[in-house]
Amino acid sequence: MADTVADFIWQRLQEWGVRRVYGYPGDGIGGLIGALARVEDAIEFVQVRHEEMAGLMACGEAKFTGEVGVCIATSGPGAIHLLNGLYDAKLDHQPVLAIVGQQARTAIGSHYQQDLDLQSLFKDVAGAYVETASTPVQVRHLIDRAYRIAKAERRVTCVILPNDLQAEPMVQPSREHGMTHSGVGIEMSPVVPDAAALGRAAEVLNAGERVAILVGAGALRATDEVIAVAERLGAGVAKALLGKAAVPDDLPFCTGSIGLLGTKASWDLMRDCDTLLMVGSSFPYTEFLPKEGQARGVQIDLDAGMLGLRYPMEVNLVGDAAATLAALLPLLEAKSDRSWRDAIQAGVEASHEEIRGMAQTPAEPVNPQRVAFELSQRLPDRCIVTADSGTTTVWYARNLSFRRGMMGSVSGTLATMGCAVPYAIAAKFAHPDRPVIALVGDGAMQMNGLAELVTIAKYRDRWADPRLVVMVLNNRDLAYVTWEERIQSGDPKWQPSQALPDVPYSEFARLIGLDGMRVDHPDQVGPAWDRALAADRPFVLDMVTDPNVPPIPPHITLKQARHFMTAIAKGDPESGSMIANTARGIVGSILPSKDKD
Repeated sequence: MADTVADFIWQRLQEWGVRRVYGYPGDGIGGLIGALARVEDAIEFVQVRHEEMAGLMACGEAKFTGEVGVCIATSGPGAIHLLNGLYDAKLDHQPVLAIVGQQARTAIGSHYQQDLDLQSLFKDVAGAYVETASTPVQVRHLIDRAYRIAKAERRVTCVILPNDLQAEPMVQPSREHGMTHSGVGIEMSPVVPDAAALGRAAEVLNAGERVAILVGAGALRATDEVIAVAERLGAGVAKALLGKAAVPDDLPFCTGSIGLLGTKASWDLMRDCDTLLMVGSSFPYTEFLPKEGQARGVQIDLDAGMLGLRYPMEVNLVGDAAATLAALLPLLEAKSDRSWRDAIQAGVEASHEEIRGMAQTPAEPVNPQRVAFELSQRLPDRCIVTADSGTTTVWYARNLSFRRGMMGSVSGTLATMGCAVPYAIAAKFAHPDRPVIALVGDGAMQMNGLAELVTIAKYRDRWADPRLVVMVLNNRDLAYVTWEERIQSGDPKWQPSQALPDVPYSEFARLIGLDGMRVDHPDQVGPAWDRALAADRPFVLDMVTDPNVPPIPPHITLKQARHFMTAIAKGDPESGSMIANTARGIVGSILPSKDKD
């Protein structure tokens, strides 16, 4: 039996299968840290630079393993810091368990140092289950329920532990009234709709002549099933941002990303379809879906609350993506008319050519699209790619071509800055034998990426494959927000809020024992990726790029064009570069590229 409450907690989490916890120490979790040291061979403690990073790493762990990510933070400010990372997990439906310290029970409510109402603070982000322990016999069922709920419902849970309780002798619940005796374990069986519901879905899909499929994160483990259904129906497959790895981009009917970051092929697919099948996606931008009434719809999702939310579906199926599609497939009729599929494939080829052409257009000094395009040609097998929020997300979504076996993610719904580096660190811990690449904007790198390079330097010797490449898109601008101001509001770039200092990122990496390289000429981009991906240690690529290359959406509205012209008329300080790069991008998307695969 465990000696203290803290000892029991780690022993119990080990029984649940936990092998790693991300966090930062403090006196609010002193007992837990001491007990963690006693089980360090069983559960690894990853020391981050900031508690927010612990939450993001736990989210990344969940994304890249499918298991519960665990993080820990001390009382007061440590607990507060954790919140943003936990909200990232909540909004992307990832299972994360947060262990949070609290002041001594005798001090709670006395306006003591770091005495906060943590129960209320975490109630929203961990609404599935958040409880404060008050006695040793309670701890067993708190840990068991928090882990089980996180695992089963793919949600964030939280257990709050006063620091004096952590050091108390562990006491198991007795056989008295008011006690509960919880246990470890959960068997996750795939949910499949009944035969009648599947039959109704098949009727809708069989009646369609032009079927479009949209997949999201819920389809990441249903690749074969999605492909089989698409082949049977002669459908095209578009991908929401979190579903980028669900279907390989080398399939001729995969139209790529959808939405503001998407391709024209995906836009055309949704514009012209008469039937829509959504699988595991909560894609929010309905202006990129078929017009209401244009298409009949079928949706599959494990979360009933997401069904029929973005488009008025005719059949809404609660179920696991892979199991439901597998059950649905025998009911589907093969489409004999392949004209719809032929049109989709022609659109996909045109989109590939457009992306290639736009990546080759000149910029000052380097076109950021070329940075992503050159990487796409060199992506190692089984690599994991993370991308930050900003223009890096655009180039990740649109320019990278994923093959089967690759993984990738971004902060999807929260779109928080600074997620790419902690996600990459978590990916490296979860899969130390796989190459990992983080695409980071310079704003995010200055916000917290530089600090987490220290974490990379601290742990790099533990990874079997040394390749962890952090690419900084160094455009000295908070570029995505700058373009949002121009396009959404018609306001010119305002230097005091948007301009960033030029930081020698690769030099900093070398100072702490990593390697790095600064790139400021387009001819250096490909060789720089080659060098980084062959390095014997983590590598920072400082790509000096043009902030005025526009992240042009696949469809530009008259309102967006009007705002763009208004920003220029108001005297945008970089209007000349904006106009030139926009024109080059449009020309590059029309003219065939000389650089073909």
